[in-house]
Amino acid sequence: MGAALIIGFVIGLSGALAPGPTLIATIRGSIREGWTAGPKISAGHAAIEAAVVLVIIAGIAAAAETISVPVALAGGAVLMEFGFLTVKESMNAGIATDATGSAENPYAAGAITSAANPYFWIWWLTVGSSLVLEALAAGPLLVVAFMAGHWASDFGWFSLIAAGSARGTSVLSVRQYRIVLAACGVFLIIFGASYLFRTVSGW
Repeated sequence: MGAALIIGFVIGLSGALAPGPTLIATIRGSIREGWTAGPKISAGHAAIEAAVVLVIIAGIAAAAETISVPVALAGGAVLMEFGFLTVKESMNAGIATDATGSAENPYAAGAITSAANPYFWIWWLTVGSSLVLEALAAGPLLVVAFMAGHWASDFGWFSLIAAGSARGTSVLSVRQYRIVLAACGVFLIIFGASYLFRTVSGW
């Protein structure tokens, strides 16, 4: 269970760190809401993910034996691809803190920016599905642990971003941010490769 929690946290952090609409919504929301915009937006994001996970589990439970290997292969491949893209992105990535405008309802902002992001659906239909499938095979508690770790990274990171943005500061320097982002990318590559190996070899 501890491994599922850690894997969920690191993989979730790699997604949370990447610049995207939810990060922008967090920065904008912090201008009006302060640091509380972070957990509120994360809650909206988590609500969408919880619904997706329930749908995945319902579909997987009905056809686990026939789709487990294809889903795992697709998940491993996409993990590696996202890893390479994350490493590449880390070379020029930065966290903007000068966003203007006010946010609408932060809970809705978290849900809408997640649902409107095509990479969100690509991730959950490949990587997310394969990891949930593997955890589900070992017991529902592992799915809970994986998602707890995943959401811990979202709530932690977006809350830090909101707190820093509300004060007009950055949580990390540009160099530190790029190093952390690159490290997450390397983790995705290694984990994706090992996931593919275990799937093909039957381990």
